[in-house]
Amino acid sequence: MQTLKLNETPVRTAKNFNINNITIKDINIDEVKPFNNVEIKANNKVNIKESIEKDYNLSYGLGEVLTKQVKENANKKMSFTIENKQDKETEVIFKLDDKNPILVDDIEIIAKEGSKGTIIIKYETKGNVEGFHNGIIRVSASKDADINVIIVNLLNDKSNHFISIENKLEENAKLNYCMVDFGGKNSVINYYSNLIGDEAQNKINTIYLGKENQVLDINYIGELRGKKSDIEIEVQGALKDKAKKHFKGTIDFKKGCKGSSGNENEACMLLSDTAKSIALPMLLCSEEEVEGNHSSSAGKIGEKELFYIMSRGFELKEAMKLMVRARFNKILENIKNESLKEEILEEIDRRLD
Repeated sequence: MQTLKLNETPVRTAKNFNINNITIKDINIDEVKPFNNVEIKANNKVNIKESIEKDYNLSYGLGEVLTKQVKENANKKMSFTIENKQDKETEVIFKLDDKNPILVDDIEIIAKEGSKGTIIIKYETKGNVEGFHNGIIRVSASKDADINVIIVNLLNDKSNHFISIENKLEENAKLNYCMVDFGGKNSVINYYSNLIGDEAQNKINTIYLGKENQVLDINYIGELRGKKSDIEIEVQGALKDKAKKHFKGTIDFKKGCKGSSGNENEACMLLSDTAKSIALPMLLCSEEEVEGNHSSSAGKIGEKELFYIMSRGFELKEAMKLMVRARFNKILENIKNESLKEEILEEIDRRLD
């Protein structure tokens, strides 16, 4: 068993905020054996290899121990190269089960100049397995690429979920993320985007839903370097029971990014008196003529809204489901795969029962 200190903020804040990093205890990093439960629904316009050809270094990542594990002992490596000009969808489903309880995945997505495409990556568990997932996803979006990445975490509440994401955006590249973070006893995410190209655009839309004793730690970092580049971060979440969430969002305007803009918003619905939400939105700036905005909020569902819905014949639990769904629907509109969207909506209802 190990104790891991993970997900450092790029700039330290006062220790009493207890948000500069997260400490996860009793993590069992067992011997990594082959993982053989992957389903791929691919179109023939995406070149898929089960290998990563070049070495790399992460700018941030979750921490040295987990990064080293992926780079040296990944039991699933996948490279997706997108060259087509039409938006085609590729879906990869990792299924953790009794025979495949440990997944350490190393994924790269290479979007060629002018390409379009959607990559869906889903993590799920079968049965009551105590799963372990540790992964790195790297995206390189070349000039004029237009790429959508959807990441869905539906692991059970006995599993641990760790993921590092790193992106590079060149001139006029558009990279849109939609992330659904529901599963895991501990779910820890580190997301970093480097907008080096002029007029590069990065959008991150996230929903999370914590219950029982789940712990979520979300660390989003965007560095803008290209002129007139733009990053938009929208996070909507809900917590019930004794669930706990940390959100850390940093938008950093680097020298040379004149005319750029960055906006981040994180809102959390507290569905119990014992759920806990901590947020740290930050703006850093080394350039003039830029625009940055940030906001965060946490609070209980309004009694007036609940009363209105219940006066229409809904019970309390159903009224709460409707309000959470309404908050999440704006994010879920980014998912065009109707069967996946329906699965997510069913999971929302199940977790709120």
